[in-house]
Amino acid sequence: MKIITWNVNGIRACAKKGLTQFIKDENPDILCLQETKAHIEQVEPELQSLGFQFHQWSSAKKKGYSGVATFCKVPPKKVQDGWGQSEYTDEGRILWSEHAGFDLYNIYFPNGGSGDDRHHFKQKFLKDLNQHLKAQLQLGKNIIVVGDYNVAHKEMDVHDPVRLSKESGFLPEERAWMDQFLQLGFVDSFRHFHPEATKRYSWWSYRELARISNRGWRIDYICVSQGLAAQLKKADILDTVEGSDHCPVSVSI
Repeated sequence: MKIITWNVNGIRACAKKGLTQFIKDENPDILCLQETKAHIEQVEPELQSLGFQFHQWSSAKKKGYSGVATFCKVPPKKVQDGWGQSEYTDEGRILWSEHAGFDLYNIYFPNGGSGDDRHHFKQKFLKDLNQHLKAQLQLGKNIIVVGDYNVAHKEMDVHDPVRLSKESGFLPEERAWMDQFLQLGFVDSFRHFHPEATKRYSWWSYRELARISNRGWRIDYICVSQGLAAQLKKADILDTVEGSDHCPVSVSI
């Protein structure tokens, strides 16, 4: 099974830059998109399903903001928006689907960089997520968490760790959260196969034209619970794929 996650920074914009051809070329079994920036009724029918048998969208109440969508060749047993906290579902941040052998979380994590209110919102989200996942793991579930985490974990995951250490997404408390998340029993699939890889990023600032010089951040992940780690076959960052300020991330399991 191949799973791909991609923050498309607007599905309609990405569709004009090769999204459908990318899907044909990669042929994923499950595709998870973040930051769709649209309600399903706002897009053309072919974009609603992207050719998959099953599709589910979770959109923010605010138009043109946030949003996630999950596309599958085989329909999941169950799918829902988050785990019941309206402050997150109102922003279209989570789709939780149950598949044969694992639960999948497609998440667009909050960005805390626009002020104290959003910083605190993000910290609460991170704490609530870990509490929820811990409870699910204790039930014996296999779990895959994909998406734009908006957190870079290690110094090797950003192009300038000293300068960026005070920036949202690479703050000490966010990096500590990532430690705690992995300690719950998750494996960062990219690092599982590429433990020492440097200068492998998944996001580059448009404003700084950062992709040209590869001044990026690795903030998009596919993490799996320990029960699935032995089934990992390969994982990669598809950093030559354009169409967004993020690139896709993939795993085969």
